[in-house]
Amino acid sequence: MKVVAIIQARMGSTRLPGKVLKEINNKPLLEYQFERLKQTKKIDQLIIATTTNKADDPIIEFCKNNNLSYFRGSENDVLSRYYEAAKKYSADTVVRLTADCPIIDPSVVDNIILTFENNEHDYVSNTLKRSYPRGMDTEVFAFEALEKAHKNADKPFEREHVTPYIYLNSKTFHLHNLEYVTDQSSHRWTVDTEEDFLLIEKILVHFNAEANNFSMEDTLSYINKHPELKTINAAIEQKKLGL
Repeated sequence: MKVVAIIQARMGSTRLPGKVLKEINNKPLLEYQFERLKQTKKIDQLIIATTTNKADDPIIEFCKNNNLSYFRGSENDVLSRYYEAAKKYSADTVVRLTADCPIIDPSVVDNIILTFENNEHDYVSNTLKRSYPRGMDTEVFAFEALEKAHKNADKPFEREHVTPYIYLNSKTFHLHNLEYVTDQSSHRWTVDTEEDFLLIEKILVHFNAEANNFSMEDTLSYINKHPELKTINAAIEQKKLGL
């Protein structure tokens, strides 16, 4: 069973344009994320899935320069982009990740994949009921579930956000949510605004991220010792799903 992780990435963020290639210590955020994901034990292939828009050419150049596999598809129909990418790279199991999570913990990703593999689930994530810090978001699902969603999803938000057709149809798909031992969902380690970027910059600089071997627990410990860090992006609201 081939496990393919697909990171959706584009330059056209409304709140922080070009964020995925924004640099900290002369390294793009996407490179930090990719280097961390290379430490997973359960992912067989990692794909960057961007759009056919010319504005996203820099992402393709980044992929070519770093010998990364990539796919170009629809900008707005992200479900189609995922399906076509998964099909092209012969995925049996798909791991959905987004390029705004540069400090994602590879052990968190592996744990969710392992839970999926060891049970008869169609979909496993840590986002149905949030307990992990935002920025650890991982969804794992069968290619068959993705294919069914691609064929049947007809609402705009289902096409844009990839997985709602799956997790909003619990009678059709067997779902499972992985929860952390304590509720850490108030932490925001995703990059969608300048404030988010400033927090991630402080975290990466603190851990001398060239090593890139710090864990989610290490970050929690650091922020708990310096609670002022959490205030940097505390006022930022996550964009709502357009139901």
